[in-house]
Amino acid sequence: MVAHEQSEEVKRLPKLDWTRRESVRADLRRRVRHLLAKYGYPPDLSEDATQLVRKQAELSTSNEDS
Repeated sequence: MVAHEQSEEVKRLPKLDWTRRESVRADLRRRVRHLLAKYGYPPDLSEDATQLVRKQAELSTSNEDS
């Protein structure tokens, strides 16, 4: 459930090269943290989870460009 909802969030991000724009990366971090809190994810683990989602989003974006 969380993974599906998170992938939808990433798809809603602007289609520009968001991996190079700090404002868009900050928005992604905010969305991930909000989603994790919504599902009761422990706050002390949310930073690691947020970084993992960001890396996965960057990889999926680079795969779409290929």
